[in-house]
Amino acid sequence: MQMASEGTSGRSLYLTVPGGQPDAQIFREMALDHNAQLEPKVAKLSLEDGSANKIPPLIPRSQRKSGKPTIEPPPRTPVLPDPPAVSSLSPTIPTRRILSPQDHGKFLHSPTNHLIQAWIFGLCDCVRGKSVDDIQEVRRSATLQNVDKILDVIEGLLEEYPPLDTGSRFGNPIFRSFHRAVIERAVPMHTEFFTLQQSVAEEVATYLQNCLGSDERLDYGSGHELNFALWLLCLNRLNMLQPSEFPLVVLHVFPRYWTLMRKIQSTYYLEPAGSHGVWGLDDYHFLPFLFGASQLVDHPYITPRAIHNSVILDEEGDKYLYLDQIRWVDSVKTVKGIRWHSPMLDDISSAKSWQKVEDGMKKMFVKEIIGKLPIMQHFLFGSLIPAAEGMGQVDPETLRLQAERMSHVKEHGHEPDYWGDCCGIKVPSTVAAGEEMRKRLGTAGGLRPIPFD
Repeated sequence: MQMASEGTSGRSLYLTVPGGQPDAQIFREMALDHNAQLEPKVAKLSLEDGSANKIPPLIPRSQRKSGKPTIEPPPRTPVLPDPPAVSSLSPTIPTRRILSPQDHGKFLHSPTNHLIQAWIFGLCDCVRGKSVDDIQEVRRSATLQNVDKILDVIEGLLEEYPPLDTGSRFGNPIFRSFHRAVIERAVPMHTEFFTLQQSVAEEVATYLQNCLGSDERLDYGSGHELNFALWLLCLNRLNMLQPSEFPLVVLHVFPRYWTLMRKIQSTYYLEPAGSHGVWGLDDYHFLPFLFGASQLVDHPYITPRAIHNSVILDEEGDKYLYLDQIRWVDSVKTVKGIRWHSPMLDDISSAKSWQKVEDGMKKMFVKEIIGKLPIMQHFLFGSLIPAAEGMGQVDPETLRLQAERMSHVKEHGHEPDYWGDCCGIKVPSTVAAGEEMRKRLGTAGGLRPIPFD
């Protein structure tokens, strides 16, 4: 800011503001004085009244007007509806019904959206303040035992379909053979373990088939993880999972599934779903952080910043889902340190309490998963998880847009995806990057540290 002691009409002070624009406060003050002269790019203050030498008054912070934006409250947990009467169901193979933004809007205002939120948030609420140790002695029902058996069968198939040693960090094509083997066994396992009728087994098994990743794109993301939650929701809708078993679902069944997915991701190098892996906090998953934050609400000594403390991760990681997932993420990256490879998780660690983290995770689930068309376009609807009336009826304008999209896909050789980012750069699996680096270095550990960390 430059000053001159002489003006064109008496003694005056000119304040030249960088960029040629008068300071806003000076402009407002001078606009009240009809006798003041405001020259282009210059604001003039008189020296005669000593205003140029005055110090602005100090206003206590408590009296200042708050410019903070209104904080949106977290979504509430809806009441989980009672399961429908089995006689009222008309089993059908689940299909995609969100074919346009209009369909997505109908879904967001449908009872099915409330059903999903009631299921996911109800699972959060049932484990608040509980650790994995609290359910170790709880007896598992026949349904949960059969769920374990199904996961064991799928895990056993990994040995039958070893990956090709391609040297690539992108998806291994043998995953397609593994996925087909799961599909072939899915319905028979439901009829055998759950004694379901063929038509009902075909509907429920569809969600299991779609929770392991995409055999077309060789990727995995939070949309596939959501399908596993919906598979369990179907069992609840069939009266096979009771509310008293919900803590076991979160603290036993889901960890079994995540352990299975870690093996699948490490074996077949599944790529993050979406061109940049944007839908998962760790490229793949979301629910471990949502459920895990609920576990840690009001914990006496573990704070959100504890994710940077390796001692706490080692000692408490087996008890709390959030810490266990952090520990896994840090172990598979090619560098050490959450702040370097997971900036969003690092930012979340600055929250004042786990209640804040849980509230944010619930908002993120509503807005970034079920609120995103690129994810929900793959959502499957059947008789147990029904679509809203009018969904799936494509209008001529939507057909035109989809035809243009498919023309672009074929012309550029991209993967078919109506509403996703098909032109994004493919991102290799972070698990694959770490595994390939270890192969080259001939070591099973020893991640590369960042200098000065």
